[in-house]
Amino acid sequence: MQFHRKSAHFLRHSLVVGGLVAGAVASVGTAYAQAPEVLRNVVQLSASGQVEVSQDWLQMNLSATRDGNDAAAVQKQLQQVVDAAMRSLKPQASGQAMQVRSGSFGVYPRHGNDGKIKGWQGRAEMVVEGKDFARISEAAAQVKDMTVSSMGFGLSREGREKVQEQAQSQAIESFKQRASTLAKQFGFHSYTLREVSVNSQDGFYAPRMQQRANVALAATAKMEMADPVPVEAGKEQVTVNVSGSVQLQ
Repeated sequence: MQFHRKSAHFLRHSLVVGGLVAGAVASVGTAYAQAPEVLRNVVQLSASGQVEVSQDWLQMNLSATRDGNDAAAVQKQLQQVVDAAMRSLKPQASGQAMQVRSGSFGVYPRHGNDGKIKGWQGRAEMVVEGKDFARISEAAAQVKDMTVSSMGFGLSREGREKVQEQAQSQAIESFKQRASTLAKQFGFHSYTLREVSVNSQDGFYAPRMQQRANVALAATAKMEMADPVPVEAGKEQVTVNVSGSVQLQ
């Protein structure tokens, strides 16, 4: 009799557990049986806003090259040139008006026709940049033993942010007008916004080097002071893109 009571208890327990499992399976089956949401009368569209502004940032790259039979000697010569240029330029630096920093620096082997190293050549750069074009050009011309190898114009962070909001307003207004026009053309009275993405060209305020030119004034190690390189900035477009979807109603 005791054996039968235990067997009956085990059977009741198994039925309860089985019922829970069956219920869970039924719930999962119901969830999978539900049909996915069908999107109706949803339109994808995009629009952009553009504002043209004068470039307010100039970047000049000064460079010097040296050749020799000893790599250490070539490196030392370039270091001396860079140090002298830094001493000349640093006192003239002033916030956003003019900034000075070192650029690329390297010494590389020069191979002969037989593939063996015949000597060493090196190149060093200094970067002078900022909003005061005249000061930058004059300062670069005063640096001895370095030439202006390239220059470019762009927008400062402040200059870009100043017009970015205007471009964004244009993009959003254009998006709204397109959505309203599409709603009417498809026979609807209005629309509601489902999702939207706003993308702008921010986070990089240095010049994009749109105007590059090799304006080296001399290739010799020693050179006289040169005249300032004439500079004139151009225009640049700040663009904001808006894309997303709307529900026609």
